[in-house]
Formats: sequence, C-alpha cells, structure tokens
Amino acid sequence: MAGVSPLFRRKPEQSPEPSEPPESPEPSEAHLVTLIRKPGCHLCDDAQLVVEKVCAELGVPWEGKDITEDRGLHDQYWEQIPVVLVDGRQHTFWRVNEERLRKALTDQYK
Repeated sequence: MAGVSPLFRRKPEQSPEPSEPPESPEPSEAHLVTLIRKPGCHLCDDAQLVVEKVCAELGVPWEGKDITEDRGLHDQYWEQIPVVLVDGRQHTFWRVNEERLRKALTDQYK
C-alpha cells in the first residue's frame, strides 16, 4: 500500500471510547447564596424576592444574614446593603439582577 493515498489507507483500530467524565455537580451542591440585609429595608425585601426565585428555580440553597446582628458584616457592608454573596464572594449590592444571578449560578455547568 505504499503508493496508496493516505486518504484511502485503512485506519488503525481505534481504542475504546474513553469513559465519560463524571457529571458536574448540580448547582444546589456547588453554591450557596447569602443575602446580607437589615430589617425595614425595602431594597433588601426586593433583593430577597429575586434571590428566593432564582435559588428555588435552580435548587440552590440560600441564607439571609442581618447586619444588625453581626458587627463584622455591619462594618463591611453597611453602605452597600443589600449585598448578595455567591460562595462567600460579593456578587452584587443594592439591586439584584435576576438574569445576572442565574448566570453566575449556572455558567460553570454548561
């Protein structure tokens, strides 16, 4: 087969397909959303509605923290509340964009 074009040469036996990689964890297993808020804050109430909706749709757990009960959070976030953290890192403050939060919680799974 020395004179045969490489296009027509027989291909060597293929090794078996590699096993599929393990499935990525579901968002609920991989993320935690934290809403830092204070009582009587209408922006905090609005933010909570968005966080509850997105987290419920994606099965992602979330928690609320009150800055009036935690001096460290108060000192760090007082001028920014409500603040949303994703996995302990600040995601946004004041207004929560539903699509941006959803994207932050799902992009690594695509």
